[in-house]
Amino acid sequence: MKHFLYITSLLLLLGMSSCTEDFEEINTNPNDPVTVQPSLLLRQVIYDYGEQMSYEGFVAGDLLSQHRTALGFNLFDRHALKSPQLGGNPWPIFYTNLRDNEIIINQSRESTLFDVYEGPALILKAYMTAGLTDLFGDVPYSEAFNGAQGTVTPTYDNQEDIYMADGGILDNLNTAIAIIEAYENDNILEGDILYGGDLQGWIRFANSLKIKQLLRISDRVDVSNELQDLFDEGNYITSNDQNAIFNFSNTVPNSFRLAQLRAGDFNNFVLSETMETILVDFEDTRLNTFFRTASSTGIFNGLVNGIDASAGAPVLGNLSLGGTAFREDTSVLDANFMTAWETSLALAEAAQRGLITADAQALYENGVTLAFEYWQTPLPADYLTGNAAFNNADSSPLEQILTQKWIANIINGYEGWIEYRRTGFPEFMDVQASLNDGLIPVRMPYPSEEEALNADNYQTAFDATDGNSLNVRVWWDVD
Repeated sequence: MKHFLYITSLLLLLGMSSCTEDFEEINTNPNDPVTVQPSLLLRQVIYDYGEQMSYEGFVAGDLLSQHRTALGFNLFDRHALKSPQLGGNPWPIFYTNLRDNEIIINQSRESTLFDVYEGPALILKAYMTAGLTDLFGDVPYSEAFNGAQGTVTPTYDNQEDIYMADGGILDNLNTAIAIIEAYENDNILEGDILYGGDLQGWIRFANSLKIKQLLRISDRVDVSNELQDLFDEGNYITSNDQNAIFNFSNTVPNSFRLAQLRAGDFNNFVLSETMETILVDFEDTRLNTFFRTASSTGIFNGLVNGIDASAGAPVLGNLSLGGTAFREDTSVLDANFMTAWETSLALAEAAQRGLITADAQALYENGVTLAFEYWQTPLPADYLTGNAAFNNADSSPLEQILTQKWIANIINGYEGWIEYRRTGFPEFMDVQASLNDGLIPVRMPYPSEEEALNADNYQTAFDATDGNSLNVRVWWDVD
């Protein structure tokens, strides 16, 4: 389904105090609202997070996942992750939207008029929290949204607790599903640009998200029974018309941001040699969707990640820019929260690893088919019997599953890199001029603002990560 959003600026009014007894009465404009309707906040949270993380995916996440390479003096592509340039600073995206989403949760619990928002808002909280902690590890969480109660320097929660404790990711998903299943009132979920108010769609979204996050922690926790139950029940996203997405359009303000930026910014990002090698080996027709041929040669040509531009600038005309979907026709693109192809490939991995009893090959082939459909690219008739076959002689089934998930995750925030950190697939190429001693980073560094604004708690997290190192694994990332 297509949901086009027309953004309305939201003014969040902060309460103020004064020693003057009648200050509030005197200084309150009766014609101005002092609260924001949850319908407007829900629309804003979904759109802002989805749009910003899609942009982050193109200009930063795709660099870390070696889908793209940056030209010029892009320090981020050389793994100086404390030096974000066109992108690479997701921390405020998470916390701004988690803060606004927390307002929705509070409103849903304070008024029966808004009670329909509680389940979806808890699902969004789990979704965004997972994205946050999977990037950074330990982060402010349980105290992060208590500013109105005076907590402005929140402690950092352990990632294990963020996942497993009451009020954590998995608990919020279970609570949300139970709330929606038991919901009997007639209130309409307005502002829902993912599912148009369909609460059953949110349940499928929550169950798919549970599958994803349970698999992510499966090297730390025995999740097989929960995964098997979810698979057997089958109430997760199974087709592309059930995806948790919203569509970009070809017109502002809803077009993909790279269509609106100057040509020089768009032209700074080209096909990675890692991506080229894999797609060419698979004879994967999505290469024509994701990228365009080099203007000077008419062929696809990628570039190694992390180039040292001072050693000689590459010739742009010899390299493959992003495809027309990212600039000329952004109606092809979606802001991706959760999809059928990702769910099917996650279940294929679970089956192949013996975490569930299921046909791994059937789930793999279904996931690949759904991914081609999602990217609006015809699936070649011989694709699943060629080099991309489940039982390819030169690759293991598990590598095939994870490589296909990696391919389809292009511009999906930082998911390609996160999955690589978890699984080691596909094999990445060495970064040419690494600023991280040749190591692929395994976490994002905390931003410098934390050191200034939350110094004591930041120091604890700083010490726990060997000086905010990029090379200290998060809790679920077992070496």
